[in-house]
Amino acid sequence: MASIIHPHEKRKIRLLQTTLAVGILLMLFKTVAWIITGSNAILTDAAESLVNIAAGGFALYSVSLAAKPRDAGHPYGHGKIEFLSAGLEGLLILVAGLAMAGKSIYNLLEPTALTHLDTGIIISVFAGAANLTMGLILINNGRKWNSITITSDGKHLLSDAWTSAGLVAGLAVIYFTGLHWLDSLIAVLFGLLLIWSGYKLLRKSVSGVMDEADKKLVQQVIRILNENREEDWIDFHNLRIIQYGSNLHIDCHMTLPWYYELKMVHHSVDKIEALVNSEMSTSVELFIHTDPCVPSSCPLCEKSDCAVRQHPYVERLEWRLENVIGNHKHRMEHLSKDP
Repeated sequence: MASIIHPHEKRKIRLLQTTLAVGILLMLFKTVAWIITGSNAILTDAAESLVNIAAGGFALYSVSLAAKPRDAGHPYGHGKIEFLSAGLEGLLILVAGLAMAGKSIYNLLEPTALTHLDTGIIISVFAGAANLTMGLILINNGRKWNSITITSDGKHLLSDAWTSAGLVAGLAVIYFTGLHWLDSLIAVLFGLLLIWSGYKLLRKSVSGVMDEADKKLVQQVIRILNENREEDWIDFHNLRIIQYGSNLHIDCHMTLPWYYELKMVHHSVDKIEALVNSEMSTSVELFIHTDPCVPSSCPLCEKSDCAVRQHPYVERLEWRLENVIGNHKHRMEHLSKDP
């Protein structure tokens, strides 16, 4: 049976196909501009477009693979490939930056003549505008779909657009002053910018592969729980979030009244899963371990009709990042002897 790809995953693939096609076209334009002008700065811009194409191709492959439903061999799906895609893109950008900076430093010592700078400026303006448009579209959709690959691709194109803007300004100065050595200096600066951009993408990719905690995501989940809490949701703790591509997996412990039957517990868990999925912009799978309340939970428990309460209600506990990620039930300090 052929695997079924979700419609919004198909939209991701079409968007990346369009981005790849635009990247190939812009790379050809920039290469022509470099041949005409002999500018190192334009060559740096063209090299980044070549990186865009290579990274875009792998991004398209990774998103297509991540869109496949989970199977027996991949019980959590295929989403981790997106972090590898972002890492490859970062590595390519870093290498391109090193190469361009090295070549430009050499040409500072051995300068070359520049020609037809006006044509190069026009082509660079067109390329920068195209990258700015595509970059904003990718970032907007990447954040909406919670896709690190699409967001990273968009940020790369956006940095390419700012590079083109700086390039145009630099070429204009060279055109009007005749200081051709500035071309190599500008290319060195752009090479350093590429190195920094590549490092940041590589760092983010490693963080994803290592399941580094995303505090913003955790705080978003905590906000949802606080805003929709019910009186028998006594406590949440040991909250952890793992991202697999655009899908999230949340583990947490939830304290409920100890006398609840299994059916009532299951109902509460289902309600929370439905709530989080309705509030988040991506697919969320929750694994909730339920704990029975203990006497020291009473001062924090808002359940008004509890017939077995051992201590009076004292205050509402506002769940925050600091007290939800720990692996312990919340309780009043003077009653902390309970298990």
